[in-house]
Amino acid sequence: MNRTPRHRTVAGTTVSLVVLGLAVTACGADGHPLAATPYDAADHVSLNTPAGDGGKADPDRPLDISADGATLTDVTAVDGAGRYVAGELSADGRRWHSTSPLAAGARYTVRVSTEDADGRRGHESLTHRTGRPRTTGRLDVTFGPEAGEYGVGQPVVAELGAPVRDRAARAVVERALKVDATPAVDGAWHWVDDRKLHYRPAEYWPTHATIRVRSNLEGMRIGDRLRGGRAKPLKLTTGDRLIAVTDAAAHRMTVHRNGEVVNEIPVTTGKPGFETRNGVKVVLGKEYFVRMRGETIGIARDSSDDYDLPVYYAARVTWSGEYVHAAPWSVGSQGSANVSHGCTGMSTDDAEWFFDTVREGDIVQVVNSGGETMTPFGNGFGDWNLDWRAWRAGSALVTDVDGPRPDERARLRPESA
Repeated sequence: MNRTPRHRTVAGTTVSLVVLGLAVTACGADGHPLAATPYDAADHVSLNTPAGDGGKADPDRPLDISADGATLTDVTAVDGAGRYVAGELSADGRRWHSTSPLAAGARYTVRVSTEDADGRRGHESLTHRTGRPRTTGRLDVTFGPEAGEYGVGQPVVAELGAPVRDRAARAVVERALKVDATPAVDGAWHWVDDRKLHYRPAEYWPTHATIRVRSNLEGMRIGDRLRGGRAKPLKLTTGDRLIAVTDAAAHRMTVHRNGEVVNEIPVTTGKPGFETRNGVKVVLGKEYFVRMRGETIGIARDSSDDYDLPVYYAARVTWSGEYVHAAPWSVGSQGSANVSHGCTGMSTDDAEWFFDTVREGDIVQVVNSGGETMTPFGNGFGDWNLDWRAWRAGSALVTDVDGPRPDERARLRPESA
């Protein structure tokens, strides 16, 4: 006897989207898939996670569904925020349980498909609500930089409100931090330390791209004592691909826009003992005026290397004081000798042009200097000094990258002028 399919509401468990890829289609007597007569699966499907006080389930317990007299062919579960969590089906196809963390205070819709021994297909829709968690810690996330337009080298930063050290917990965090770019790119998060992640593509961002960043962590269980908190979404855009390459040996900066050379500037870089760092740096900000003093980087006052200078048109590339700036006092050496204390100096006119041309996130690369290579983290955005393999090794979701993880503790060496 055929019965009209019906739906019922069941309170008592937590779920997340699980697409098992099992959907078996039964053929009817005429061999056509649509000829199979659907039946009510309610008598075959059981939700085994009990509800607690107030009819809401413990969010720390997985969703558990079983089928009696039928086989589960598909289980999908999604909460009101559209978040999906993976699950696992037993070998005999009679039981399924969620394997990903569930959110607290959430309402889940679970859709179950079954097939009985006669090939009849059944469907059931369940509603499950979760209550308050036993865990009390909350992990808020702050994304950076501020919304706006940046150069193609700008990494996305996620600052966590509490440390996350366990690799499994880090994987939960990473999966929930979403970065969508248009045009699409291949990118990954990298754990800088227990509280900070950076995201970048394999190559620089595309020009004139839109990057949207959001978190799906709210209410999700991260660890025994920690659940996800709120995060404000972020939207960034990129401008032209502007890359300034400074050849310290040739004493010249070449500025490229979208692959074309737009300017060549005579410069001076760090003299012996104060060599400018090699490697890729990202413009951190621009300051029309900066007072630079030797004593701030450990130079003794009144020594031969001491200085106290008003500096204009300064584009910062490290937190420890390395800039690209106007240096009218060294015009005679620009293009022929390196006489600075680590910064890249140029004439006032050239510095004004550079200042007006670059934006935060643009690339400044130094080659052929006697200095050390820019560290990846801790002194600005040296992220691009890691190749893609090394970058991916810093993700908690990647397990197929051999070799040691890169040093995540950058040593700072102040530079200025």
